[in-house]
Amino acid sequence: MIKRIVKLEIKPNKVDEFKQFFENNKSQILTFDGCESVTLLQDVNDDCTFFTHSFWKSENHLNSYRNSDFFNSVWSKVKLLFNNKPMAWSLIEIL
Repeated sequence: MIKRIVKLEIKPNKVDEFKQFFENNKSQILTFDGCESVTLLQDVNDDCTFFTHSFWKSENHLNSYRNSDFFNSVWSKVKLLFNNKPMAWSLIEIL
């Protein structure tokens, strides 16, 4: 199981648009083979900082999603809302 965390800093005037964008695309992300869950988290001290937290059966499943036409289409639109370069981590649980 791979846990994927992506930190996204959104332009202050685009926060509501970003939340709606995520909500509109979440169900389609969940249809990808190997995606167990995906959630959006917001920093308690900074309304413009978000994290996506997703669970994937394997790194191959995650990479298939990241190389998909859907991902490329979504990413090209959502990156226009970024205030900073995103940061991402792929993690495994050890304990």
